[in-house]
Amino acid sequence: MIFPDSVDALCATVAEARDAGGKLRLRGGGTKDGIGAPCDARVVDMRGFSGVIDYDPPELVLTVRAGTPLAEIGALVAGEGQMLAFDPFDHGAMLGNGDGATIGGVIAAGVAGPARLSCGGARDHLLGFTAVSGRGERFVAGAKVVKNVTGYDLPKLMAGSWGRLAALTELTLKVLPAPRTRLTLAMRGLDATGAVAAMARAMGAAAEVTAAAHLPDWRGEAVTALRLDGFAESVAARAAMLPEFEPIEEGDALWLAVRDATPLPREWPLWRLIVAPGKAPDVIGALPDAEWLFDWAGGLIWLASTADPAAIRAAAGSAGGHAMLVRASEAMRGAVPALHPQPSALAGIEARVRRAFDPDGVFETGRF
Repeated sequence: MIFPDSVDALCATVAEARDAGGKLRLRGGGTKDGIGAPCDARVVDMRGFSGVIDYDPPELVLTVRAGTPLAEIGALVAGEGQMLAFDPFDHGAMLGNGDGATIGGVIAAGVAGPARLSCGGARDHLLGFTAVSGRGERFVAGAKVVKNVTGYDLPKLMAGSWGRLAALTELTLKVLPAPRTRLTLAMRGLDATGAVAAMARAMGAAAEVTAAAHLPDWRGEAVTALRLDGFAESVAARAAMLPEFEPIEEGDALWLAVRDATPLPREWPLWRLIVAPGKAPDVIGALPDAEWLFDWAGGLIWLASTADPAAIRAAAGSAGGHAMLVRASEAMRGAVPALHPQPSALAGIEARVRRAFDPDGVFETGRF
């Protein structure tokens, strides 16, 4: 394992690997080590790039080094009554790995929780970054302002790239005020089709729903939940627009369960399916032996299943979506690609993009 703590040291590490034909796997806190195929690459521990560079609460802008722990950033912005609005989370509870997620790992994996439904994903909150390419060269993209036009929108490309384009060393993020009040509303007893319909009605109302999920077995019953965030008066007025739903007390625990998929069997492979929300009932109908829950009003399905991976991916594809293998045995991860196979045209474009940043394949470890 290599522990660079400066951009110059990281550039030298990447250049040395490039010249030697070696491979490097970027690692933050290690919470997502269990995603993707096992690989035999040298690990670059990015936690040496840690610390806050600049935080301007009135301007809602935060610049940090990529190895800074997510928990540390959450505490910092919460102290100013603010938050990372895309609801990032640590995969440690889901996968049982690592020592706590870093912000660089969260952005590289495009991690977003239930609030992604209303607030957007990691890519929508990344304003700029500094990174080292597979050429061993430092480069900068974006800017420290909420609106910037700089040609190619590289921050959106880098978010969700899983460390296959470049090593992020510094990030500039948009933050938002944290809500004063959070209310969870629920309906009980709905099946998958009824739940998706109810969530769609709520999302189409003027209630400004922050998050919407359905758990077919939450403490012994099916629960369809909505979350409303904001000022107390606003939350109360918006809740009145949703008379089908009633307030519940256990909202915080419910949203943690949705985020971490904790109600699903840990001994089964875990999949993350992104589909058209209205098609979610059809997907789980095609996989009758699976355990599942819906987030993002049905747009995200957490699925625990021992079914044939090809059948799971076919069900997701038929709904206009894709399926990612998140948790599985080492043998299964070695045989089943983590990411959904792409059509040949898109795969060709992706390969050309990767070669532009990493022409010698330094970050192509075989993990994905």
